[in-house]
Amino acid sequence: MNSPELPGAPGTDGPGTDAPTCSAKGCRGTAVWVLAWNNPSLHTPERRKTWLACEEHREHLSQFLGVRGFLKDVVALADWVQPEGSDRRR
Repeated sequence: MNSPELPGAPGTDGPGTDAPTCSAKGCRGTAVWVLAWNNPSLHTPERRKTWLACEEHREHLSQFLGVRGFLKDVVALADWVQPEGSDRRR
């Protein structure tokens, strides 16, 4: 899986666009959801990593993280405020 990028970050829909893309492998759909997660065996409890999801892949990505006990929150991208200590990776 690709790690998500937030608006204007490298790896989004191309140069000069502000549309973030879904983190599902091979998907170029516009992201509308933020899935906040952490791996408790690697991360401190307050740390949040993020994946982005389009409507089509929200449930699949949520289930992938959920069955591993990693999913902490699902928030509409428009409402997302990145907490202190969270992390984004390419």
